[in-house]
Amino acid sequence: MTEQDILKLATPWLAAPFDEKTQEEVQALIDNNPKGLKEAFYKNLAFGTGGMRGIMGSGTNRINKYTLGKNTQGISNYLKKQHPNKDLSVVIAYDCRHNSDTLARLVADVFTANNIKVYLFESLRPTPELSFAVRHLGCDMGIVLTASHNPPEYNGYKVYNNLGAQIVPPEDGHIIAEINAVAFDQIKFTANTNLLEIIGEEVDKAFIEASVKNGTFGKKDRTKLKIVFTSLHGTSIKIIPKALQAAEYTDVHIVEEQRVPDGDFPTVKSPNPEEPAALKMATELAEKIQADIVIGTDPDSDRIGIAVRGLDGKMTLLNGNQTMVLMTDYLIQQWKKAKKINGKQFVGSTIVSTNLVRDIALANNVQCKIGLTGFKWIAKMIQDNADLEFIGGGEESFGYMVGDFVRDKDAVTAALLACEIATEAKEKGNTLMDILIQHYIDYDFYKEHLIAVVKKGIQGQEQITKMMVDYREKPPHAIDKSKVVYVEDYAKSERLNLITKEIEALTVPKSNVLIFYTADGTKVAVRPSGTEPKIKFYFSIKKPLKNASDFRAVEKEIDSKIYRISKQFNPRKK
Repeated sequence: MTEQDILKLATPWLAAPFDEKTQEEVQALIDNNPKGLKEAFYKNLAFGTGGMRGIMGSGTNRINKYTLGKNTQGISNYLKKQHPNKDLSVVIAYDCRHNSDTLARLVADVFTANNIKVYLFESLRPTPELSFAVRHLGCDMGIVLTASHNPPEYNGYKVYNNLGAQIVPPEDGHIIAEINAVAFDQIKFTANTNLLEIIGEEVDKAFIEASVKNGTFGKKDRTKLKIVFTSLHGTSIKIIPKALQAAEYTDVHIVEEQRVPDGDFPTVKSPNPEEPAALKMATELAEKIQADIVIGTDPDSDRIGIAVRGLDGKMTLLNGNQTMVLMTDYLIQQWKKAKKINGKQFVGSTIVSTNLVRDIALANNVQCKIGLTGFKWIAKMIQDNADLEFIGGGEESFGYMVGDFVRDKDAVTAALLACEIATEAKEKGNTLMDILIQHYIDYDFYKEHLIAVVKKGIQGQEQITKMMVDYREKPPHAIDKSKVVYVEDYAKSERLNLITKEIEALTVPKSNVLIFYTADGTKVAVRPSGTEPKIKFYFSIKKPLKNASDFRAVEKEIDSKIYRISKQFNPRKK
């Protein structure tokens, strides 16, 4: 795209309907920052695996009142076409991000200007509570303003259907078409305040009651579990302490330095519980007070990080695959105790997550359904399999969903479930790590590793595109000297057997993902992130584990193999 093309896209932003502040910001980009101008206008923000996220600022590729206003006007038009004779309603939540509260009110104003009733949370709330609130309030749609764990300059806009699930094809396509048909001067910004209702405590109470009901099992002395909790400056501080209290967990220690919601996330480089550094304060406090478990959540409280006592007695961060293995098995065992397993139950997972979840499910007469990355696909599994009961589901990126009362990853209920498993283990003199190792003995020792390569801006997007093309045209013949026997190309919906040359059809929706399987059971997945400027490499290795005493030795073998595979793929980084 040439400079003239960019200037042509930016020039309309120098006049009405854009306000004076926006006009000044765009003019400054034109005069002083041609690179910034190009980044701001070279494309329109698009929906990815977790909604729409972007840097805040002026431009079509930025989060601002006009891009969000256009989205909201398009959604309003869509809802009216779908339900021409209905009194429509939407519920809106927002997180701790800069401008989230004002952007949420702006979105609410556009909806009410279109004669759509809005329930707006009085202050920041977790994303899973928004998902819950959609059905609790009987709304036609839900919106949450959040950029999850992205850097402070980002914000975002997630759209939920009337079941509390993020939108998927074909509905997302219909909504996007309506959004694209809206001109900026067609956005209705003048609110009808009679259609705005502020909500808070009543929904909080109902959500907490549902979380406790789904995240706890039977009678236990929960007062004996010592818990460290951090909200990482995010929304979970509003709900998780109350939920733990409601479940009768009384020995809870909050990381005070991270208690106050703050969009700058001043105590961490990244507010992502996937990263050990984000939970450093929490694990240090846990060591100081000899806590049993650490719980940390991302800013909008859908992702959860859990640290437990390792074999050396020190706090160890579980990865997302390990967490979902523990939670899935525990839930299945609770269903079995209640004699509720009859072959008509299922758990959900994703194509880049551990296969150990599948092995556990099948061994217990429970179906395991595998979908694309993103909880919207697990939510769709529930909708598409109404004849089956959903137990729980997760993915490697530190998300889990307990039951179907929330249709998105839910760190609130997952926190209760993690504490429930830890409480039961402690009663028996065990830790979560002991339980996990037993799963490795019973099935196989699966270990996964993720490399995320950041490629920012236009050039970065081009590099990611080229990397995916290269992997398609020249797939590796071997990975760590083990022959590649299968290649799954989700963009083509094909599974190719490299030995027989037979091609099988993949039944999940198309996506820009490649997965390589080797003769020794190694699995490597490659995909661009749907919400961040990254390309991700997922490595999964498995080896048999005969007994717990061999754990360290086998883990060392797996770690060495992961290191070699990482080195094999690293030269492709540009």
